[in-house]
Amino acid sequence: MVSVWRWSSAARVGVGILRLPGTLAAALGDSRLVVLFWIFGGLYALLGAVAVAELAAMMPEAGGFYVYARRAFGHGPGFVWAGATGSTRRRRSPYGALTAAAFMGTLWPAASHYPRGLAVAIMGVFTVLHWAGLRIGSTVTRIISVSVGLMLMVLVVGCFLTAPTAASGAPPPAMSAVSLPLMSFGMLAAVVTALRAVFLTYDGWYSPIYMAEESTQPTLTMPRALIGGTLLVAAMYVMINIALLRVLPIPVLAASQLPAADAARVVLPRGGAELVTVISLMTVLSLINAIMLMTPRILLAIGRDGFFTKKAAQVSAGGTPRVALAVTGLGAAVLIMSGTFEEIVAVAAVLFLLIYISTYSALIVLRRREPDTPRPYRAFGYPFTTISCSRGAWRCGLPRSWKICAREFSPPCC
Repeated sequence: MVSVWRWSSAARVGVGILRLPGTLAAALGDSRLVVLFWIFGGLYALLGAVAVAELAAMMPEAGGFYVYARRAFGHGPGFVWAGATGSTRRRRSPYGALTAAAFMGTLWPAASHYPRGLAVAIMGVFTVLHWAGLRIGSTVTRIISVSVGLMLMVLVVGCFLTAPTAASGAPPPAMSAVSLPLMSFGMLAAVVTALRAVFLTYDGWYSPIYMAEESTQPTLTMPRALIGGTLLVAAMYVMINIALLRVLPIPVLAASQLPAADAARVVLPRGGAELVTVISLMTVLSLINAIMLMTPRILLAIGRDGFFTKKAAQVSAGGTPRVALAVTGLGAAVLIMSGTFEEIVAVAAVLFLLIYISTYSALIVLRRREPDTPRPYRAFGYPFTTISCSRGAWRCGLPRSWKICAREFSPPCC
């Protein structure tokens, strides 16, 4: 058994926070709006965490969203959601491994000659680590997440210690929200683009639910991990953006492909870009590590219910579903070598929109169908907060989100 609270903040700080502040600056054109949207994104993620916390405390089982869909809608729809979730995770891990290989190639040019081989090796290393046991995997997660947090804090503190940049007289970007007529189609499109980028960056707040079955006192730790971890990451994201805006004027931030690297060059003229590359590498490795923790638990759950080989439900003495882990690692390696996963990312991103909506719908269905079922935690503000989450997912998770996802994982040129 492991403490999910200690693990909960892992893999939540993604590469998106290093890159997507520029997207918001270009879409919104005003520093106050940029900060406001990051706060709004944090509140939206918090509403989702509050809703899912009720389900996680009520059903502390391996399998994540699949468990909730199965309970609310039956085994058939549950299996569809499990396939959609697993598809998304399996495609992100090879994408992440290739991106990690690209970052390594930036730091060590010799590593750039064999990117696919290096990506397969990275997946192999994480498979071996998790094969050894859950405790080792969770320890690796904590080490990576603490390292990323410390390096980000170095960058943030450097931004606040640096003299702020004088206000630029340049006008905001031409197609930004502040430059367009109020409530015009162009302004609304800019706002939706900003919201997509924010929501994508916050994606991952639900990661503790996949470890519910292995956690200590899940009825207590699940709500704390989901809600507390989301609040922590939201505070970090807002602080990072305030720090970036302190040293990069809006026109510069809007034109930047990697704002964190540009800020690092201002704060640390020597080694700043390399620091951001290391942070990016560590966040991608954290993502891969988290996927190697989560995806086998989905296979474990569907194997337990008879939709996959029963061997996938077998757990080693160290707490690892080894057959499910082997399938996950082998599948990622095949996709890396084939190069076919990139075309599936678009479909997987749209499928995950349906998973969000089905999860919030499951909470509503179970509240009505099973009012007397013990609920160690009840969602704050239900049903209004839950309905707001579902509407937000539908409006801002529309197709084209995969393009932002692809930009998030594309390695920067530091």
